[in-house]
Amino acid sequence: MWLAAVVERSQPLQGFRAPLLAMMVALFASWLITPWVRRLAIERGAIDDPNQDARRVHKEPTPRWGGLAIYGGIVISLAAVLPFAYPYQPFPPYLLAMGGIGGLIVAMGAMDDLYQYSAKIQALFLLACGVGIQFFFDGQRRVQIQGIVWPIFSDSGAWVPFGLWAIPLTAIYIFVVTKTMDTIDGVDGLASGIAAIAGATLAVIATYGEQPRVALVAAAIAGAAIGFLRHNYNPARIFMGTGGAQLLGFGLACLSIVGALKTAAAVAIVVPVLVFGVQIFDAAFVVVRRILSRQPITQADKRHLHHTLMGLGLNTRQTVWVLYLAAVVLAGVLIVMVRMYA
Repeated sequence: MWLAAVVERSQPLQGFRAPLLAMMVALFASWLITPWVRRLAIERGAIDDPNQDARRVHKEPTPRWGGLAIYGGIVISLAAVLPFAYPYQPFPPYLLAMGGIGGLIVAMGAMDDLYQYSAKIQALFLLACGVGIQFFFDGQRRVQIQGIVWPIFSDSGAWVPFGLWAIPLTAIYIFVVTKTMDTIDGVDGLASGIAAIAGATLAVIATYGEQPRVALVAAAIAGAAIGFLRHNYNPARIFMGTGGAQLLGFGLACLSIVGALKTAAAVAIVVPVLVFGVQIFDAAFVVVRRILSRQPITQADKRHLHHTLMGLGLNTRQTVWVLYLAAVVLAGVLIVMVRMYA
């Protein structure tokens, strides 16, 4: 009786229990689905050939389409947990839209893994997804960056609305986060691990910011990425493919808008830099080097951070752990800032 009373008063993991449940359901779901998806990819010929170009670092032909398992893990988790956590409105419009558009992204990515669409087609598709998601809302929650507090590093500054500019600015933000998650997916386990860290970080921030639904969805994304990582860690038995990487980037970008970007103004402006810092720095690093070399910025090469680290003598596992550590440090800094300013 005494112990029960102590537990009741302390409320262990208060605010984190539903997100942790969603994370665990997604983890086991994606973990169990992935072998089936692997067999499907092999049957359909969705195979990544290491001899296709010089930038690939794996040695053996490896099936793709892991994004199907990640998507399945997220959907199963949310379908199982949200109706119990929110029996009156488990799936608000923006979340249904995220699920529907996320499914389209996975399907488009699966086709790209087979037919290799041009960078222009991919960009137009992702920008269209970034625009489309903004038209699904319930009057309170919307995937849109609607304005900014000015001066930036002040909670007492004036609110400056973006008006119609909010639509293209939000679409560009979603595109950048989505595409950079895709471009960093060049080494076994890197993108799935980075996405898991980002999802867990957004879940913690949303919990502290009293946005439990956002926390639950972010935790589900993190869990699905971790479950897939069991099969994707070096030596990988399957790759997530274009659809998986872009699904994770799209989902996390949308949640950062609905949740983390609505924290204290002094913190909100640095959320993308810290949550998505590794992949954004990687993209900037590559683009600058290509410009200096007078090459098209869309041309694939071996200038990414993981290629650079491996060129210094690190093996695949050492490379991903260096980048995991960088992501964890940035996430830790952000969480401390949120706790200070919340």
